[in-house]
Amino acid sequence: MTNAPHPLIHLYSRTSLVVQIAIGLVAGIALALLAPQAALSVSLLGTVFVSALKAVAPVLVFVLVTASIANHRHGQQTHIRPILQLYLLGTFSAALIAVLASFAFPSSLTLVSNAAQLSPPGGIGEVLNTLLLNLVDNPVNALLKGNFIGILAWAVGLGLALRHAAPGSKQMLADLSDGVTSIVRLVIRLAPLGIFGLVAATLAESGMGALLDYLHLLLVLVGCMLFVALLVNPLIVFCKIRRNPYPLVFTCLRESGLTAFFTRSSAANIPVNLQLCQRLGLHEETYSVSIPLGATINMAGAAITISVLTLAAVHTLGIAVDLPTALLLSLLASVSACGASGVAGGSLLLIPLACSLFGIPNEVAMQVVAVGFIIGIVQDSAETALNSSTDALFTAAACLAEDRLASPLAAPAH
Repeated sequence: MTNAPHPLIHLYSRTSLVVQIAIGLVAGIALALLAPQAALSVSLLGTVFVSALKAVAPVLVFVLVTASIANHRHGQQTHIRPILQLYLLGTFSAALIAVLASFAFPSSLTLVSNAAQLSPPGGIGEVLNTLLLNLVDNPVNALLKGNFIGILAWAVGLGLALRHAAPGSKQMLADLSDGVTSIVRLVIRLAPLGIFGLVAATLAESGMGALLDYLHLLLVLVGCMLFVALLVNPLIVFCKIRRNPYPLVFTCLRESGLTAFFTRSSAANIPVNLQLCQRLGLHEETYSVSIPLGATINMAGAAITISVLTLAAVHTLGIAVDLPTALLLSLLASVSACGASGVAGGSLLLIPLACSLFGIPNEVAMQVVAVGFIIGIVQDSAETALNSSTDALFTAAACLAEDRLASPLAAPAH
């Protein structure tokens, strides 16, 4: 006689996380409307979820970045360099668009913080001073206190030092990265319960006006992603291939973006992108490297998410931001996005890294992460669709540009 799992456990494990989060969201709203006092009593679920995110995020960033750099392989240049340049340009452009949109359409959040104890930076000089001090922080102290800038610096340094380590050591790092990612997946599986508690308690305390704040934030995020997908990316591709980019853009959005929207995983969409590149007649030795690489570092959607949510927290707390600091945020969001985890909601866990630029405590930053999970049903799907479709788009653009340069006689005359 086999020990079959309980029917409820079996149903929970088989149900999509998106569906579970939607149920948690609706249940939280219903409880806040029907029984406000009971809604306040389930706030512990949200607190536990935020605490779990706070605990796992520093370890995730440190291990993921270290393992990624240490296991980077040399060789196979082909067209990878121009594709890498497109990836970085696209990600930085997306972060810049997100910063501009956040200034044009500022978002507010409902956060529990002691604003009187916050010490917002006085300008770019103070920001750079804090950044430098955080970079040279003790690694153990950085992990304990959630100093993500220090964690990132030590992870990059250790990863570079271990690039010439023995294969067994690199494999151990890869296994450790997989293990930590599995724990993150487990924490994220608790998101429906956490969101139920967060939404119920927030709406019971703040009223239904909080829903309008969530909707506004979501519109800014998705609007930025559509702007990048339909205007910024086509402009970059046009500068590369010197012809109408929209047939290629719409092909990638239709065949890659739609699938990624529902799978919500750039890694899971790699086979789809490889097949698309094959149908487009691209160089196999190029796309077999650039597509998996893009699923790791080409994160325009993640850069938008990090920038918009960070500036929403900044606006909520009344912290003034000057132009140089905004540009520094765009750069930091781009770099952070390149290290985003491949799990659903992975980019949200890097928001504290950007929030630390403005002196926002880790406890408050993790509340912003929780807000990201509340709107993540749409946000994460749109983010993944932009990320994954851009992998195929920029790979195709670089290959077509190289073919045009290699065969100038085949180019159409004007």
